[in-house]
Amino acid sequence: MITITDHGFSNVEQERRLIEEAGHQLNVAQCRTEDEVIDAAKNSTALLVQWAPVTRRVIEQLDQCRLIVRYGIGYDNVDVEAANDRGIAVCNVPDYCIDEVADHAVALALALARQLRAIDERVRDGVWRIVPDRPMPALASMTFGTLGFGRVARSVHERAAPFGFKLVAHDPNVTSDIATLGVELVSFERLVAESDVISLHAPLTNETRGLFGEQVLGSMKRGAIIVNTGRGGLIDLDALVEQLESDHLGGAGLDVFEEEPLPVTHPVRRAPNVILTSHVAWYSDASVPRLQRMAAEEVVRGLSGDSLHNPVGRLRSIT
Repeated sequence: MITITDHGFSNVEQERRLIEEAGHQLNVAQCRTEDEVIDAAKNSTALLVQWAPVTRRVIEQLDQCRLIVRYGIGYDNVDVEAANDRGIAVCNVPDYCIDEVADHAVALALALARQLRAIDERVRDGVWRIVPDRPMPALASMTFGTLGFGRVARSVHERAAPFGFKLVAHDPNVTSDIATLGVELVSFERLVAESDVISLHAPLTNETRGLFGEQVLGSMKRGAIIVNTGRGGLIDLDALVEQLESDHLGGAGLDVFEEEPLPVTHPVRRAPNVILTSHVAWYSDASVPRLQRMAAEEVVRGLSGDSLHNPVGRLRSIT
């Protein structure tokens, strides 16, 4: 039995077809709590999970489970360590929306660099001036940096390159020379100090949570832009608001937030030079069915004894 613990899709017929063709049964639930997950999944050999909490308490009740696949890139709602302790492999689907997220990140960066929102608002208010209110350097004179140099970040650099940006990246997991790709690998300190645009593409860990807080944001170049399509917890939003209101930072493009939905009272909604989107960077008409197919294929692959494509944690295969 394979259980979908929860989902927000219009249907799961694609998963059902792939799973049943492989000789498995599919159980579909809409769990919101730990107890609901335990009740739905306790006899399952594998789980497909979207948002449901798969905590250590839940995992300790999964006597038959061998594999958990998270619909999506992040897996914060799955206790990977607890799963691995029980001999359960955990996978994500990190490559279903690379183009979409990269497109969204660069679109936010370009819109902020060209001050589109501020100028649009000015025109709507009846103000017609052919120069912007703030300094606007040419894109070719700017440095575009990414925190991270994984799949999405590389695609971001590919999209930014034709605009003439100088490209830099910081990723402690990358040690090889990436200059052949047109990107300079730099220290975190240089990324922060030299970038006119910083786009965040790092996982949320104990080390990265709140990384862009008061000190780091205050160390960024005056007028710099920050874009986050990665994980909301990478930025201290209150500190970001202070830097925007003090006019130190030139703008922020945010698609992800530590608390979602973003509270209606949060001051970032009223901060200057901010573009806010509602965790939609992943989306296109093609990305949703692609995600469903790739997640189901990973489950079938794992239970068939084939190599897993995207294991996370220390278990790289089903034991």
